[in-house]
This record gives sequence, structure tokens and C-alpha cells, in this order.
Amino acid sequence: MKTCPTSHLILSFLFICTFLFPMTHAAGGKWQLLVKSVGISAMHMQLLHNDRVVMFDRTDFGKSNLPLPNGVCRKNPNDTALKVDCTAHSAEYDVASNKIRPLFVYSDVWCSSGSVNPSGSLVQTGGFNDGERRVRVFDPCPTCDWKEIEFGLVNRRWYATNHILPDGRQIIIGGRGEFNYEFYPKSGGSMKAHSLPFLAETSDGSALENNLYPFVFLNLDGNLFIFANNRAILYDYVAGKTVKTYPTIPGGDPRSYPSSGSAVLLPLKTSKGQAVAAEVLVCGGAPKGSYVKAESETFVPALKTCARIKITDPKPQWVVENMPLARVMGDMTLLANGDVLIINGAGSGTAGWELGRNPVLNPVVYKPDNAVGSRFEQQNPSTIPRMYHSTAILLRDGRVLVGGSNPHIRYEFSNVLFPTELALEAFSPNYLDSQFASIRPSIYSPQSKVTVGYGQKLAVRFSITGRILLNSVSVTMVSPSFTTHSFSMNQRLVVLASENVRALGNSKFEVQVTTPASVNLAPSGYYLVYVVHQQIPSDGIWVKIQ
Repeated sequence: MKTCPTSHLILSFLFICTFLFPMTHAAGGKWQLLVKSVGISAMHMQLLHNDRVVMFDRTDFGKSNLPLPNGVCRKNPNDTALKVDCTAHSAEYDVASNKIRPLFVYSDVWCSSGSVNPSGSLVQTGGFNDGERRVRVFDPCPTCDWKEIEFGLVNRRWYATNHILPDGRQIIIGGRGEFNYEFYPKSGGSMKAHSLPFLAETSDGSALENNLYPFVFLNLDGNLFIFANNRAILYDYVAGKTVKTYPTIPGGDPRSYPSSGSAVLLPLKTSKGQAVAAEVLVCGGAPKGSYVKAESETFVPALKTCARIKITDPKPQWVVENMPLARVMGDMTLLANGDVLIINGAGSGTAGWELGRNPVLNPVVYKPDNAVGSRFEQQNPSTIPRMYHSTAILLRDGRVLVGGSNPHIRYEFSNVLFPTELALEAFSPNYLDSQFASIRPSIYSPQSKVTVGYGQKLAVRFSITGRILLNSVSVTMVSPSFTTHSFSMNQRLVVLASENVRALGNSKFEVQVTTPASVNLAPSGYYLVYVVHQQIPSDGIWVKIQ
């Protein structure tokens, strides 16, 4: 282990030492096994506003371990594994009851994409084989199931990325062999795709690609930040033109699938409903050439670097930091208090069948507001390797739901290095520790599922049993993500600065904030809202902004 001298050194050496070998604080967080077997491998996950999580794998795995109810079978002559399959390949997880409900998906959802529309329904697109042009809709209700639109897409979308737009449509970008984008729903029924040359420019060829599942974020000006391979652009999808070209990420190594780093839009800080800056963080991945080497049984160590860029700057530059642990196929999840959890993945190899090695069991928390050199905190490890096809999403109570991991072309439970994983776990960040109970807020007004408008005053009432620091209260709004293949689509956190905090008596308080003023800052839909006190968040409530 490398160490840094701590005395009799000049200031510059101390700075270099801290930058190269960042401080890693004591481990934290707790793990809990929730469900020993969901019956399917949770390759894709989305939390809905009824506190249920929709998950699915792929229909051409063969039989799953979750039977369809009432003797129902999927009869699909196009399936490449089973023409008749009486098992489920999608499921709904009820967080409150810890129960699983089988769902019926007809076409192949393998390596697909999606996001939640403003009404709260999951709109999911593409896949493989007969699923590549499908659109599927899942409405959040106790008995709802998937509805499928056979030709809802213009082009085949396999390994594409989706994002909700300010007007409520989804944009679907890229996919294998598709250097273009399209929208859903279609305006006036027009079936049209739009060329995106950047995707062709960032492809390392059909054997490598390294530009699938591009990282896409809505910028404050309404344009899209699109990162693929090792570089990024700001794109005006309406005019169909590149507004800005960002510098290549330092080192030049690819971060997109199958090199599979991860990325997150850091918390958007507002004042009276307005935000002026947006930053993106890209972490981990695999050095160039790792995929080909892994296919030849040489597993190259993953990247240890994170690169951060202020995408709203006139002349933005990447700032590079080192993680405590190298990681490929990790997931980056925004926590309720604005920290970033880096979880799952491998220490060497790449994404792809059997191509990852050395599971990274310890999550890491990244604290965006800390100084360089003190942003990473290593967490307590899981006992379950989460390799290719793993997922992680934030729940309303502040825990992170972790599932998936199947590096095999079928379900494999024995005589393999990393068996197919059907278990669901919860990781509880240390902000949920009992030692913080007295300073943890509890929201009692407004009630969950309230609807708010843009740029309006919002009073949130909460209780705290211990001593409150009035200048350490804020409100966060989190858009739950559609997570698959190391990227959380549509994930977004807006920090609503406290404008006034006042005591109401009997350990009750009120914080007044202004809701986001623009659909560019927070597209219409359902968000989880938390009161955060001294970095300790409350349980969330569901708020719809429109």
C-alpha cells in the first residue's frame, strides 16, 4: 500500500501526494439480504411511484426460476431459446411487503432501454430479435402488466440510451449499428429517425464499438450532453446539430459499453428555482483493447480514474481523480443527500459473456462538495459478486436496491466462476445508521403524491427530535432511474436551497424552498423529495411536478 510522508515536506509535494493517492475514510454502510431468489436476474430495474420496482432480464435465456401464474405460457415462434415458455422474465418487487409478482413480457427485452414518462408509466424500448423495434408500457397499478406495441420504433434499438425531454417525449439514442436517434411518442404519427454522426465517429469498429449505451444528460439549456467512447458533445436534438465539442477525456481510454465505466450528472444546485452550473462525473471503465484481450483470457486491470467536467463552462476541462478501487461495470447511483454511490462491478476485464474478473465487493461513496483528495469513502463489502448485468437503484427510504449479475448466455448456477445471481440485497448508506436518528428529519407535510408547479414556493414541514442546525437544511428532488449495463438513465438530483427555516414548536419545523423554475432543470414527472439535515436525509415523499 502506498503511503505519503506527513512531515518536513514542502506544500507542493503534499498536494501532489494527496492528489495521486486520495484519502479513503473508514468503511461504512450495511448490507441486508432481502429476497434469496427473485427467480429472474435483475438486469434492468426501475422504481415507480407506487414504491414497486419493475425488473427484467431477457426472454431467450431459457426457463427462469419464476413460474408464470395460472398456467399461463408465452408462446413465441420467434424466440431463439424456447418457443413455449411458462416462466416469467419480468417481475415486480413490492418494497413494503418484500414480495415478488411475476410479469408477462412477450418479446425479447435483452439489453434494452427506457424511462418513466410524465404520467408515471414506464415506457421501455427495444431489445433483441423480435424485441428490437418494440415499445412496451407498464402502468403502476397492483394488477397491471406489460403492454406491447410491435412497431413502435423506426429502427432497431439494442444497447441504446433513453432520456426524458422537456416536452415529455423520450429520445432514444443509438444502439448497435444505429448512428441515429428517434423520439417516442411519435409527433403526428411520423416514423422518422435522425442521423447522429457523433455515434459513428466514436465507434471503434464492429468488433469493439465502445460507444454503446452512451451517457446522456439533459443540460440546463435544453440541449443534451452525450458521451460515447472517450469524448462528448453538447447536442441540439431539435436542430440536429452539435453545439459544443468537449475535450477528449484524459488518457483517452473508452468508458462506454463494453468498456463500461459509469457516469452521473452531479447534483444541480438551485437558488430560488434557478441553476447556473451542471457537472458530469465519469468513473472507471476498461483500457483500450481490454475486450479483445479478455476474449483471449488476458484480463486487463480496470481503470481507477474518475473525470469530472463542468459542462456549462464556456471552456470546460476535465479534472481527474483516482478512486480507491479500480472498477469496470460499476453502477453510479445518486443518494438522497447528493452523494454518489459507486457500486458493483469487477476489478479487471470488460463487460460481455465471461469477460470480467476480480469482483469489487466494496462500494465507494463519492462526496462531490469535498476537496479533491477527500471525496471518496470506501464502504463495507457485500458477500455477493455483482458482475456483468448487475443493477442498483435508490429506494424512497434512502436504501439502495442491488440485484442482477449474470455473465452467462443462459442461467448457470454451478460449475462456473460467477453463478447467475437471483438474490436482491439492500445497501444502507451510513446516513441510515441509528446514531443519526436524533438529527434525521421526518416529513409530515405535504403528503406523498402531492402535485406542484414550476417556480412556486413550497413549504415542507418536518420533525427532528434532536438539536437542529437551521443553516444545514436543504431539500433534494431525485428522479428515479432506469438502470442497466452500468448506466442509470434519466437519473437526476436537484438541490432546492433553503430560503427560510423556522421552528413550529414541539420539535417541528418548516423549510421553504422554490421548486425548479424550468422543465430544462426538472422535466415533468414524479420525483422523490427528501429533507436533508447535516447530510442526513429523511424518508422521501413522492412529488409530481408539472
